[in-house]
Amino acid sequence: MEILEHFIEIANTILSPILVIGLLGAGAFLTLRLGFVQLRRLGHGFAVTSGKYDDPDEPGDVTHFQALTTALSATVGTGNIAGVALAIHWGGPGALFWMWVTALLGMATKFSEVTLAQHYRISMDGNTKWEGSVSGGPMYYIEHGIKDVFGWNWKPVAMFFAFMLMITSFFTGNAIQSNTIATQVADNFGIATWITGLFTAGIVGAVIIGGISRIGKVTGILAPVMASLYVIAALVVLFVNLDGVIPAFGTIFSEAFNPTAGVAGTGMGIFLFTMRYGVQRGLFSNEAGQGSAPIAHSAAKTDEPVSEGVVALLEPFIDTIVICTMTGLVIVSTGVFSAKVPTSIALTDGNISYAMVDEQGGHESVRTDAPISITDGFHEATGATDVQFTYYDINVSRFFTDEAQTVPFSGVITPGSPVAVGADGVDYTTLYGDAARNSSPLTTLGFEQGLDPIGLGWLAKYIILVCVFLFAVSTAISWSYYGDRCANYLWGKKAILPYKFVFLIFHFLGAIVAVTTIWDLGDVALSLVTLPNVITLILLSGLLKKITDSYFERKPWIDNNPAKRAK
Repeated sequence: MEILEHFIEIANTILSPILVIGLLGAGAFLTLRLGFVQLRRLGHGFAVTSGKYDDPDEPGDVTHFQALTTALSATVGTGNIAGVALAIHWGGPGALFWMWVTALLGMATKFSEVTLAQHYRISMDGNTKWEGSVSGGPMYYIEHGIKDVFGWNWKPVAMFFAFMLMITSFFTGNAIQSNTIATQVADNFGIATWITGLFTAGIVGAVIIGGISRIGKVTGILAPVMASLYVIAALVVLFVNLDGVIPAFGTIFSEAFNPTAGVAGTGMGIFLFTMRYGVQRGLFSNEAGQGSAPIAHSAAKTDEPVSEGVVALLEPFIDTIVICTMTGLVIVSTGVFSAKVPTSIALTDGNISYAMVDEQGGHESVRTDAPISITDGFHEATGATDVQFTYYDINVSRFFTDEAQTVPFSGVITPGSPVAVGADGVDYTTLYGDAARNSSPLTTLGFEQGLDPIGLGWLAKYIILVCVFLFAVSTAISWSYYGDRCANYLWGKKAILPYKFVFLIFHFLGAIVAVTTIWDLGDVALSLVTLPNVITLILLSGLLKKITDSYFERKPWIDNNPAKRAK
Protein backbone atom coordinates (compact mmCIF):
# COMPACT_ATOMS: atom_id res chain seq x y z
CA MET A 1 0.00 0.00 0.00
CA GLU A 2 2.87 2.40 0.78
CA ILE A 3 4.31 1.88 -2.72
CA LEU A 4 0.91 2.66 -4.25
CA GLU A 5 0.51 5.79 -2.13
CA HIS A 6 4.00 6.95 -3.10
CA PHE A 7 3.22 6.46 -6.80
CA ILE A 8 -0.05 8.36 -6.46
CA GLU A 9 1.70 11.22 -4.69
CA ILE A 10 4.32 11.54 -7.44
CA ALA A 11 1.72 11.29 -10.23
CA ASN A 12 -0.51 13.95 -8.65
CA THR A 13 2.46 16.27 -8.13
CA ILE A 14 3.30 16.06 -11.84
CA LEU A 15 -0.22 16.05 -13.26
CA SER A 16 -2.00 18.57 -11.03
CA PRO A 17 -0.39 21.75 -12.46
CA ILE A 18 -0.87 20.45 -16.01
CA LEU A 19 -4.52 19.74 -15.26
CA VAL A 20 -5.12 23.23 -13.87
CA ILE A 21 -3.50 24.94 -16.85
CA GLY A 22 -5.16 22.63 -19.36
CA LEU A 23 -8.68 23.05 -18.02
CA LEU A 24 -8.60 26.77 -17.44
CA GLY A 25 -6.79 27.35 -20.72
CA ALA A 26 -9.18 25.23 -22.77
CA GLY A 27 -12.22 26.74 -21.06
CA ALA A 28 -10.98 30.28 -21.74
CA PHE A 29 -10.10 29.46 -25.36
CA LEU A 30 -13.49 27.86 -26.09
CA THR A 31 -15.31 30.70 -24.35
CA LEU A 32 -13.68 33.22 -26.69
CA ARG A 33 -13.87 30.98 -29.78
CA LEU A 34 -17.62 30.47 -29.33
CA GLY A 35 -18.37 34.06 -28.35
CA PHE A 36 -19.30 33.42 -24.69
CA VAL A 37 -21.83 30.79 -25.67
CA GLN A 38 -22.38 29.88 -22.00
CA LEU A 39 -23.89 33.31 -21.35
CA ARG A 40 -25.61 34.04 -24.67
CA ARG A 41 -27.31 30.64 -25.01
CA LEU A 42 -28.11 29.83 -21.39
CA GLY A 43 -31.77 30.76 -21.84
CA HIS A 44 -32.08 28.53 -24.89
CA GLY A 45 -30.63 25.70 -22.83
CA PHE A 46 -33.41 26.04 -20.27
CA ALA A 47 -36.01 26.12 -23.07
CA VAL A 48 -34.75 22.93 -24.72
CA THR A 49 -34.48 21.17 -21.34
CA SER A 50 -38.09 22.00 -20.54
CA GLY A 51 -39.17 19.62 -23.32
CA LYS A 52 -41.03 22.18 -25.42
CA TYR A 53 -39.00 21.17 -28.50
CA ASP A 54 -38.83 17.41 -27.86
CA ASP A 55 -39.62 15.09 -30.77
CA PRO A 56 -40.09 11.45 -29.65
CA ASP A 57 -39.46 10.22 -33.20
CA GLU A 58 -35.87 11.47 -33.27
CA PRO A 59 -33.06 8.92 -32.67
CA GLY A 60 -31.84 8.29 -29.13
CA ASP A 61 -32.82 6.57 -25.89
CA VAL A 62 -33.88 9.36 -23.49
CA THR A 63 -35.36 12.86 -23.54
CA HIS A 64 -33.27 16.04 -23.23
CA PHE A 65 -34.40 16.33 -19.61
CA GLN A 66 -33.52 12.73 -18.77
CA ALA A 67 -30.10 13.10 -20.42
CA LEU A 68 -29.47 16.20 -18.29
CA THR A 69 -30.65 14.54 -15.07
CA THR A 70 -28.54 11.45 -15.81
CA ALA A 71 -25.49 13.66 -16.28
CA LEU A 72 -26.44 15.77 -13.26
CA SER A 73 -26.88 12.64 -11.17
CA ALA A 74 -23.25 11.87 -11.98
CA THR A 75 -22.01 15.41 -11.34
CA VAL A 76 -24.20 16.31 -8.35
CA GLY A 77 -22.64 13.84 -5.98
CA THR A 78 -20.26 13.61 -3.09
CA GLY A 79 -18.10 16.23 -4.79
CA ASN A 80 -20.75 18.76 -3.78
CA ILE A 81 -20.65 17.69 -0.14
CA ALA A 82 -17.24 16.12 0.45
CA GLY A 83 -15.29 17.68 -2.43
CA VAL A 84 -16.04 21.29 -1.48
CA ALA A 85 -15.06 20.52 2.10
CA LEU A 86 -11.78 18.97 0.91
CA ALA A 87 -10.99 22.03 -1.22
CA ILE A 88 -11.61 24.44 1.67
CA HIS A 89 -9.81 22.22 4.20
CA TRP A 90 -6.65 22.15 2.08
CA GLY A 91 -6.79 25.39 0.12
CA GLY A 92 -8.78 27.63 2.44
CA PRO A 93 -12.05 29.47 1.64
CA GLY A 94 -10.48 31.01 -1.49
CA ALA A 95 -10.62 27.61 -3.17
CA LEU A 96 -14.37 28.10 -3.60
CA PHE A 97 -13.73 31.13 -5.84
CA TRP A 98 -11.60 28.98 -8.15
CA MET A 99 -14.39 26.41 -8.22
CA TRP A 100 -16.64 29.19 -9.57
CA VAL A 101 -14.11 30.14 -12.23
CA THR A 102 -13.79 26.50 -13.26
CA ALA A 103 -17.58 26.25 -13.53
CA LEU A 104 -17.99 29.42 -15.62
CA LEU A 105 -15.32 28.38 -18.10
CA GLY A 106 -16.47 24.79 -17.82
CA MET A 107 -19.87 25.70 -19.21
CA ALA A 108 -18.23 26.44 -22.58
CA THR A 109 -16.15 23.27 -22.32
CA LYS A 110 -19.21 21.18 -21.50
CA PHE A 111 -21.13 22.67 -24.45
CA SER A 112 -18.23 21.84 -26.75
CA GLU A 113 -17.69 18.23 -25.72
CA VAL A 114 -21.40 17.37 -25.68
CA THR A 115 -22.03 18.93 -29.10
CA LEU A 116 -19.14 17.01 -30.66
CA ALA A 117 -20.17 13.80 -28.90
CA GLN A 118 -23.66 14.09 -30.37
CA HIS A 119 -22.23 14.89 -33.79
CA TYR A 120 -20.14 11.72 -33.85
CA ARG A 121 -22.34 9.28 -31.94
CA ILE A 122 -23.10 5.91 -33.56
CA SER A 123 -26.13 3.63 -33.73
CA MET A 124 -25.88 0.52 -31.55
CA ASP A 125 -28.81 -1.52 -32.81
CA GLY A 126 -28.92 -3.07 -29.34
CA ASN A 127 -30.98 -6.23 -28.88
CA THR A 128 -31.56 -5.66 -25.17
CA LYS A 129 -32.41 -2.62 -23.06
CA TRP A 130 -29.14 -2.72 -21.16
CA GLU A 131 -27.22 -2.36 -24.44
CA GLY A 132 -28.97 0.82 -25.60
CA SER A 133 -29.59 2.02 -29.19
CA VAL A 134 -26.84 4.66 -29.44
CA SER A 135 -23.32 5.19 -28.15
CA GLY A 136 -21.29 8.38 -28.06
CA GLY A 137 -18.60 10.22 -26.19
CA PRO A 138 -15.12 11.72 -26.59
CA MET A 139 -13.62 8.44 -27.82
CA TYR A 140 -15.70 8.79 -31.00
CA TYR A 141 -14.84 12.40 -31.77
CA ILE A 142 -11.20 11.83 -30.84
CA GLU A 143 -11.03 9.03 -33.41
CA HIS A 144 -13.39 10.21 -36.15
CA GLY A 145 -13.29 13.98 -35.65
CA ILE A 146 -9.50 14.21 -35.80
CA LYS A 147 -9.48 11.92 -38.85
CA ASP A 148 -12.16 13.97 -40.65
CA VAL A 149 -10.51 17.34 -39.99
CA PHE A 150 -6.81 16.50 -40.08
CA GLY A 151 -6.60 13.00 -41.56
CA TRP A 152 -4.66 11.77 -38.53
CA ASN A 153 -5.06 8.32 -37.01
CA TRP A 154 -5.87 9.06 -33.38
CA LYS A 155 -7.62 5.79 -32.60
CA PRO A 156 -4.86 4.81 -30.13
CA VAL A 157 -5.55 8.09 -28.28
CA ALA A 158 -9.27 7.37 -28.34
CA MET A 159 -8.67 3.87 -26.98
CA PHE A 160 -6.44 5.29 -24.24
CA PHE A 161 -9.17 7.77 -23.32
CA ALA A 162 -11.87 5.07 -23.25
CA PHE A 163 -9.73 2.74 -21.15
CA MET A 164 -8.75 5.44 -18.65
CA LEU A 165 -12.32 6.73 -18.35
CA MET A 166 -13.46 3.19 -17.69
CA ILE A 167 -10.85 2.96 -14.92
CA THR A 168 -12.01 6.36 -13.65
CA SER A 169 -15.57 5.03 -13.52
CA PHE A 170 -14.45 2.35 -11.07
CA PHE A 171 -12.82 4.91 -8.73
CA THR A 172 -14.09 8.48 -9.13
CA GLY A 173 -17.67 7.73 -10.05
CA ASN A 174 -18.09 4.60 -7.99
CA ALA A 175 -15.65 3.65 -5.23
CA ILE A 176 -15.46 7.22 -3.89
CA GLN A 177 -19.25 7.32 -3.75
CA SER A 178 -19.62 4.08 -1.81
CA ASN A 179 -16.74 5.09 0.47
CA THR A 180 -18.44 8.37 1.36
CA ILE A 181 -21.74 6.66 2.14
CA ALA A 182 -20.11 3.91 4.19
CA THR A 183 -17.96 6.38 6.15
CA GLN A 184 -20.94 8.59 6.93
CA VAL A 185 -23.09 5.64 8.06
CA ALA A 186 -20.25 4.23 10.17
CA ASP A 187 -19.62 7.61 11.83
CA ASN A 188 -23.29 8.09 12.69
CA PHE A 189 -24.56 4.60 13.45
CA GLY A 190 -21.49 2.39 13.85
CA ILE A 191 -22.58 0.08 11.04
CA ALA A 192 -19.68 -1.80 9.44
CA THR A 193 -18.62 -0.34 6.11
CA TRP A 194 -18.88 -3.69 4.34
CA ILE A 195 -22.56 -3.96 5.24
CA THR A 196 -23.31 -0.52 3.78
CA GLY A 197 -21.22 -1.30 0.70
CA LEU A 198 -23.15 -4.50 0.07
CA PHE A 199 -26.49 -2.71 0.48
CA THR A 200 -25.70 0.16 -1.91
CA ALA A 201 -24.16 -2.21 -4.45
CA GLY A 202 -27.49 -4.05 -4.51
CA ILE A 203 -29.42 -0.85 -5.20
CA VAL A 204 -27.04 0.29 -7.93
CA GLY A 205 -27.11 -3.14 -9.54
CA ALA A 206 -30.90 -3.25 -9.67
CA VAL A 207 -30.96 0.02 -11.65
CA ILE A 208 -28.01 -0.33 -14.02
CA ILE A 209 -29.02 -3.75 -15.30
CA GLY A 210 -31.92 -1.99 -17.05
CA GLY A 211 -29.58 0.16 -19.14
CA ILE A 212 -29.85 3.86 -19.98
CA SER A 213 -33.67 3.80 -20.29
CA ARG A 214 -34.10 2.70 -16.69
CA ILE A 215 -31.25 4.94 -15.52
CA GLY A 216 -32.89 7.93 -17.22
CA LYS A 217 -36.26 7.23 -15.59
CA VAL A 218 -34.73 6.86 -12.12
CA THR A 219 -32.49 9.93 -12.36
CA GLY A 220 -35.34 11.99 -13.85
CA ILE A 221 -37.02 11.72 -10.45
CA LEU A 222 -33.99 11.40 -8.18
CA ALA A 223 -31.88 14.33 -9.40
CA PRO A 224 -34.47 17.13 -8.90
CA VAL A 225 -35.55 15.75 -5.52
CA MET A 226 -32.07 15.38 -4.06
CA ALA A 227 -30.82 18.74 -5.36
CA SER A 228 -33.88 20.56 -4.02
CA LEU A 229 -33.63 18.88 -0.61
CA TYR A 230 -29.98 19.85 -0.20
CA VAL A 231 -30.36 23.44 -1.41
CA ILE A 232 -33.38 24.08 0.84
CA ALA A 233 -31.53 22.70 3.87
CA ALA A 234 -28.50 24.89 3.11
CA LEU A 235 -30.68 27.97 2.64
CA VAL A 236 -32.19 27.39 6.09
CA VAL A 237 -28.69 27.32 7.60
CA LEU A 238 -27.70 30.50 5.77
CA PHE A 239 -30.90 32.28 6.82
CA VAL A 240 -30.30 31.34 10.47
CA ASN A 241 -26.71 32.60 10.17
CA LEU A 242 -27.51 35.55 7.91
CA ASP A 243 -25.03 37.88 9.59
CA GLY A 244 -22.19 35.56 8.57
CA VAL A 245 -23.06 35.26 4.86
CA ILE A 246 -21.72 38.60 3.57
CA PRO A 247 -18.46 38.24 5.57
CA ALA A 248 -18.16 34.72 4.14
CA PHE A 249 -18.19 36.10 0.60
CA GLY A 250 -15.56 38.64 1.63
CA THR A 251 -13.36 35.89 3.04
CA ILE A 252 -13.76 33.76 -0.09
CA PHE A 253 -12.72 36.59 -2.44
CA SER A 254 -9.83 37.83 -0.30
CA GLU A 255 -8.46 34.34 0.30
CA ALA A 256 -8.68 33.47 -3.42
CA PHE A 257 -5.75 35.76 -4.27
CA ASN A 258 -4.03 36.19 -0.91
CA PRO A 259 -4.60 32.90 0.92
CA THR A 260 -3.85 32.76 4.61
CA ALA A 261 -6.55 30.50 5.98
CA GLY A 262 -5.67 27.11 4.54
CA VAL A 263 -5.63 24.76 7.51
CA ALA A 264 -3.57 21.86 6.18
CA GLY A 265 -0.43 21.21 4.19
CA THR A 266 2.71 23.08 3.22
CA GLY A 267 0.66 25.09 0.76
CA MET A 268 -0.79 27.26 3.50
CA GLY A 269 -0.75 30.81 2.19
CA ILE A 270 0.38 29.80 -1.32
CA PHE A 271 -1.81 31.14 -4.14
CA LEU A 272 -1.23 28.25 -6.58
CA PHE A 273 -2.01 25.73 -3.85
CA THR A 274 -5.41 27.33 -3.23
CA MET A 275 -6.07 27.64 -6.94
CA ARG A 276 -5.10 24.03 -7.59
CA TYR A 277 -7.46 22.63 -4.99
CA GLY A 278 -10.32 24.82 -6.18
CA VAL A 279 -9.86 23.78 -9.81
CA GLN A 280 -9.36 20.09 -9.00
CA ARG A 281 -12.40 19.85 -6.79
CA GLY A 282 -14.40 22.04 -9.18
CA LEU A 283 -13.60 19.64 -12.00
CA PHE A 284 -14.38 16.64 -9.86
CA SER A 285 -17.74 18.19 -9.05
CA ASN A 286 -18.94 19.44 -12.45
CA GLU A 287 -16.75 17.17 -14.65
CA ALA A 288 -16.35 19.82 -17.37
CA GLY A 289 -13.58 18.76 -19.73
CA GLN A 290 -13.36 15.29 -18.30
CA GLY A 291 -15.37 13.77 -21.11
CA SER A 292 -17.77 11.75 -18.99
CA ALA A 293 -21.04 13.70 -19.24
CA PRO A 294 -21.02 13.74 -23.09
CA ILE A 295 -21.61 10.00 -22.94
CA ALA A 296 -24.93 10.49 -21.14
CA HIS A 297 -25.94 13.40 -23.37
CA SER A 298 -25.21 11.31 -26.46
CA ALA A 299 -28.22 9.17 -25.56
CA ALA A 300 -30.64 12.12 -25.95
CA LYS A 301 -33.38 11.94 -28.58
CA THR A 302 -32.29 14.57 -31.10
CA ASP A 303 -30.84 14.96 -34.56
CA GLU A 304 -29.33 18.36 -33.75
CA PRO A 305 -26.04 18.06 -31.77
CA VAL A 306 -26.10 21.70 -30.62
CA SER A 307 -29.56 21.28 -29.08
CA GLU A 308 -28.02 18.92 -26.53
CA GLY A 309 -24.92 21.08 -26.18
CA VAL A 310 -27.02 23.97 -24.86
CA VAL A 311 -28.70 21.60 -22.40
CA ALA A 312 -25.27 20.61 -21.11
CA LEU A 313 -24.51 24.28 -20.38
CA LEU A 314 -26.78 24.01 -17.36
CA GLU A 315 -24.73 21.32 -15.63
CA PRO A 316 -21.79 23.34 -14.26
CA PHE A 317 -24.18 26.16 -13.42
CA ILE A 318 -26.50 23.96 -11.35
CA ASP A 319 -23.77 21.77 -9.91
CA THR A 320 -21.09 24.29 -8.95
CA ILE A 321 -22.51 27.81 -9.07
CA VAL A 322 -25.61 26.75 -7.12
CA ILE A 323 -25.06 23.56 -5.11
CA CYS A 324 -21.33 23.76 -4.36
CA THR A 325 -21.78 27.38 -3.35
CA MET A 326 -24.38 26.31 -0.81
CA THR A 327 -21.91 23.89 0.76
CA GLY A 328 -19.06 26.41 0.73
CA LEU A 329 -21.13 29.18 2.31
CA VAL A 330 -22.33 26.86 5.08
CA ILE A 331 -18.74 25.85 5.89
CA VAL A 332 -17.26 29.35 5.71
CA SER A 333 -20.10 31.33 7.30
CA THR A 334 -20.17 29.02 10.34
CA GLY A 335 -16.36 29.04 10.63
CA VAL A 336 -16.07 25.26 10.92
CA PHE A 337 -13.36 25.03 8.25
CA SER A 338 -10.75 25.99 10.85
CA ALA A 339 -12.44 24.49 13.91
CA LYS A 340 -11.36 21.55 16.05
CA VAL A 341 -14.08 19.62 17.86
CA PRO A 342 -14.20 16.78 20.42
CA THR A 343 -13.41 13.55 18.59
CA SER A 344 -13.15 9.85 19.37
CA ILE A 345 -10.09 8.54 17.50
CA ALA A 346 -9.66 4.79 17.10
CA LEU A 347 -5.99 3.99 16.48
CA THR A 348 -7.05 1.94 13.44
CA ASP A 349 -8.87 4.90 11.82
CA GLY A 350 -7.86 5.30 8.16
CA ASN A 351 -7.87 9.10 8.49
CA ILE A 352 -4.87 9.07 10.86
CA SER A 353 -1.61 10.25 9.34
CA TYR A 354 1.68 11.79 10.47
CA ALA A 355 3.12 15.17 9.58
CA MET A 356 6.21 17.27 10.07
CA VAL A 357 5.08 20.43 11.83
CA ASP A 358 7.31 23.50 11.69
CA GLU A 359 7.44 26.48 14.05
CA GLN A 360 4.90 28.39 11.93
CA GLY A 361 2.42 25.52 12.12
CA GLY A 362 2.91 24.34 8.54
CA HIS A 363 2.21 20.66 7.90
CA GLU A 364 3.99 18.25 5.57
CA SER A 365 2.84 14.64 5.56
CA VAL A 366 5.59 12.09 6.20
CA ARG A 367 5.96 8.34 6.56
CA THR A 368 7.48 7.24 9.82
CA ASP A 369 7.80 4.20 12.06
CA ALA A 370 9.32 6.14 14.93
CA PRO A 371 7.31 6.16 18.18
CA ILE A 372 5.76 9.50 19.09
CA SER A 373 5.98 10.50 22.74
CA ILE A 374 3.05 12.22 24.42
CA THR A 375 3.35 13.89 27.82
CA ASP A 376 0.29 15.16 29.69
CA GLY A 377 -1.64 14.97 26.43
CA PHE A 378 0.81 17.04 24.35
CA HIS A 379 3.37 16.06 21.73
CA GLU A 380 6.86 16.21 23.13
CA ALA A 381 9.01 18.82 21.34
CA THR A 382 12.07 17.23 19.75
CA GLY A 383 13.46 20.09 17.65
CA ALA A 384 12.66 22.80 15.11
CA THR A 385 10.46 20.34 13.23
CA ASP A 386 8.43 17.66 14.98
CA VAL A 387 6.61 14.63 13.63
CA GLN A 388 3.12 14.71 15.04
CA PHE A 389 0.05 12.51 15.01
CA THR A 390 -2.59 14.11 12.73
CA TYR A 391 -6.26 13.45 12.09
CA TYR A 392 -7.56 14.58 8.70
CA ASP A 393 -4.03 15.97 8.23
CA ILE A 394 -4.24 18.35 11.22
CA ASN A 395 -2.49 17.76 14.54
CA VAL A 396 -4.70 16.90 17.51
CA SER A 397 -4.59 19.65 20.14
CA ARG A 398 -4.32 17.34 23.16
CA PHE A 399 -4.89 13.65 23.82
CA PHE A 400 -7.10 12.19 26.57
CA THR A 401 -8.00 8.68 27.63
CA ASP A 402 -11.65 9.46 28.35
CA GLU A 403 -14.44 10.91 26.22
CA ALA A 404 -15.08 13.72 28.70
CA GLN A 405 -11.43 14.80 28.17
CA THR A 406 -10.56 14.99 31.85
CA VAL A 407 -7.64 12.52 31.96
CA PRO A 408 -4.68 13.52 29.73
CA PHE A 409 -2.81 10.70 27.99
CA SER A 410 0.89 10.18 28.60
CA GLY A 411 2.74 7.48 26.77
CA VAL A 412 3.76 6.43 23.26
CA ILE A 413 1.87 6.25 19.97
CA THR A 414 3.57 3.99 17.42
CA PRO A 415 2.58 4.53 13.75
CA GLY A 416 0.81 1.46 12.39
CA SER A 417 0.07 0.03 15.82
CA PRO A 418 -3.58 -0.47 16.81
CA VAL A 419 -2.82 0.53 20.41
CA ALA A 420 -1.16 3.41 22.25
CA VAL A 421 0.89 2.35 25.26
CA GLY A 422 0.33 4.54 28.29
CA ALA A 423 3.02 5.49 30.79
CA ASP A 424 0.95 3.54 33.30
CA GLY A 425 1.35 0.37 31.20
CA VAL A 426 -2.27 0.40 29.96
CA ASP A 427 -2.95 -0.18 26.25
CA TYR A 428 -5.47 2.19 24.65
CA THR A 429 -7.21 1.38 21.36
CA THR A 430 -9.02 4.75 21.31
CA LEU A 431 -7.89 8.22 22.33
CA TYR A 432 -9.92 11.42 22.58
CA GLY A 433 -9.17 15.03 21.77
CA ASP A 434 -10.12 18.11 19.75
CA ALA A 435 -9.50 17.42 16.06
CA ALA A 436 -10.33 18.90 12.67
CA ARG A 437 -12.91 17.57 10.25
CA ASN A 438 -12.62 17.05 6.51
CA SER A 439 -14.69 15.64 3.65
CA SER A 440 -18.39 15.05 4.41
CA PRO A 441 -17.90 15.17 8.23
CA LEU A 442 -16.77 18.81 7.83
CA THR A 443 -19.92 19.66 5.90
CA THR A 444 -21.99 17.87 8.53
CA LEU A 445 -20.30 19.95 11.24
CA GLY A 446 -21.21 23.12 9.33
CA PHE A 447 -24.86 22.13 9.21
CA GLU A 448 -24.82 21.12 12.88
CA GLN A 449 -23.42 24.43 14.08
CA GLY A 450 -25.54 26.35 11.58
CA LEU A 451 -28.78 24.80 12.83
CA ASP A 452 -27.87 24.89 16.54
CA PRO A 453 -29.33 28.39 17.13
CA ILE A 454 -32.82 27.08 16.30
CA GLY A 455 -32.33 23.81 18.19
CA LEU A 456 -32.05 21.63 15.10
CA GLY A 457 -28.35 20.83 15.21
CA TRP A 458 -29.18 17.19 15.90
CA LEU A 459 -31.00 17.03 12.54
CA ALA A 460 -27.89 17.96 10.51
CA LYS A 461 -26.31 14.52 10.42
CA TYR A 462 -29.53 13.00 9.10
CA ILE A 463 -29.88 15.67 6.39
CA ILE A 464 -26.32 15.11 5.21
CA LEU A 465 -26.68 11.35 5.52
CA VAL A 466 -29.78 11.30 3.30
CA CYS A 467 -28.19 13.68 0.78
CA VAL A 468 -24.90 11.75 0.73
CA PHE A 469 -26.83 8.54 0.17
CA LEU A 470 -28.93 9.97 -2.68
CA PHE A 471 -26.04 11.87 -4.27
CA ALA A 472 -23.63 8.96 -4.11
CA VAL A 473 -26.01 6.26 -5.31
CA SER A 474 -27.23 8.38 -8.22
CA THR A 475 -23.65 9.22 -9.19
CA ALA A 476 -22.65 5.56 -9.22
CA ILE A 477 -25.71 4.70 -11.30
CA SER A 478 -24.86 7.27 -13.97
CA TRP A 479 -21.13 6.49 -14.00
CA SER A 480 -21.87 2.86 -14.71
CA TYR A 481 -23.31 3.97 -18.05
CA TYR A 482 -20.20 6.01 -18.82
CA GLY A 483 -18.01 3.01 -18.19
CA ASP A 484 -20.09 0.54 -20.13
CA ARG A 485 -20.02 2.80 -23.23
CA CYS A 486 -16.22 2.79 -22.94
CA ALA A 487 -16.20 -0.99 -22.62
CA ASN A 488 -18.43 -1.18 -25.68
CA TYR A 489 -16.08 1.07 -27.65
CA LEU A 490 -13.05 -1.04 -26.72
CA TRP A 491 -14.45 -4.58 -26.96
CA GLY A 492 -17.98 -4.42 -28.34
CA LYS A 493 -21.39 -5.24 -26.87
CA LYS A 494 -20.16 -8.49 -25.34
CA ALA A 495 -18.16 -6.49 -22.80
CA ILE A 496 -21.10 -4.46 -21.41
CA LEU A 497 -22.54 -7.04 -19.01
CA PRO A 498 -19.16 -8.18 -17.59
CA TYR A 499 -18.27 -4.53 -17.06
CA LYS A 500 -21.40 -4.01 -14.96
CA PHE A 501 -20.44 -6.89 -12.67
CA VAL A 502 -16.88 -5.57 -12.21
CA PHE A 503 -18.34 -2.12 -11.52
CA LEU A 504 -20.43 -3.52 -8.66
CA ILE A 505 -17.40 -5.31 -7.21
CA PHE A 506 -15.47 -2.03 -7.14
CA HIS A 507 -18.47 -0.35 -5.54
CA PHE A 508 -18.30 -2.79 -2.66
CA LEU A 509 -14.50 -2.58 -2.34
CA GLY A 510 -14.64 1.21 -2.30
CA ALA A 511 -16.68 1.15 0.88
CA ILE A 512 -13.90 -0.48 2.89
CA VAL A 513 -10.76 1.37 1.64
CA ALA A 514 -9.27 4.53 3.23
CA VAL A 515 -10.83 7.73 1.83
CA THR A 516 -7.56 9.53 1.06
CA THR A 517 -6.25 6.68 -1.09
CA ILE A 518 -9.44 6.55 -3.15
CA TRP A 519 -9.67 10.31 -3.68
CA ASP A 520 -6.03 10.47 -4.76
CA LEU A 521 -6.44 7.57 -7.18
CA GLY A 522 -9.46 9.37 -8.61
CA ASP A 523 -7.40 12.52 -9.16
CA VAL A 524 -4.72 10.62 -11.10
CA ALA A 525 -7.25 8.91 -13.35
CA LEU A 526 -9.09 12.22 -13.76
CA SER A 527 -5.99 13.96 -15.08
CA LEU A 528 -5.15 11.16 -17.50
CA VAL A 529 -8.59 11.25 -19.17
CA THR A 530 -8.97 15.02 -19.17
CA LEU A 531 -5.81 16.01 -21.03
CA PRO A 532 -6.44 14.14 -24.34
CA ASN A 533 -10.04 15.35 -24.27
CA VAL A 534 -9.30 19.07 -23.91
CA ILE A 535 -6.53 18.89 -26.54
CA THR A 536 -9.03 17.36 -28.97
CA LEU A 537 -11.64 20.02 -28.17
CA ILE A 538 -9.17 22.77 -29.05
CA LEU A 539 -8.15 21.03 -32.28
CA LEU A 540 -11.80 20.58 -33.33
CA SER A 541 -12.91 24.06 -32.27
CA GLY A 542 -13.18 25.18 -35.91
CA LEU A 543 -15.62 22.37 -36.74
CA LEU A 544 -17.45 23.05 -33.48
CA LYS A 545 -17.94 26.72 -34.33
CA LYS A 546 -19.23 25.82 -37.80
CA ILE A 547 -21.81 23.40 -36.35
CA THR A 548 -22.86 25.93 -33.71
CA ASP A 549 -23.24 28.83 -36.12
CA SER A 550 -25.26 26.68 -38.50
CA TYR A 551 -27.68 25.64 -35.76
CA PHE A 552 -28.43 29.16 -34.57
CA GLU A 553 -28.73 30.46 -38.13
CA ARG A 554 -31.21 27.71 -39.14
CA LYS A 555 -33.21 27.78 -35.85
CA PRO A 556 -34.39 24.15 -36.23
CA TRP A 557 -36.08 24.22 -32.83
CA ILE A 558 -38.89 26.28 -34.39
CA ASP A 559 -39.85 23.30 -36.55
CA ASN A 560 -39.79 21.11 -33.44
CA ASN A 561 -42.40 23.23 -31.67
CA PRO A 562 -45.31 20.84 -30.96
CA ALA A 563 -47.84 23.42 -32.15
CA LYS A 564 -46.10 23.68 -35.53
CA ARG A 565 -45.68 19.91 -35.83
CA ALA A 566 -49.41 19.50 -35.26
CA LYS A 567 -50.10 21.56 -38.38
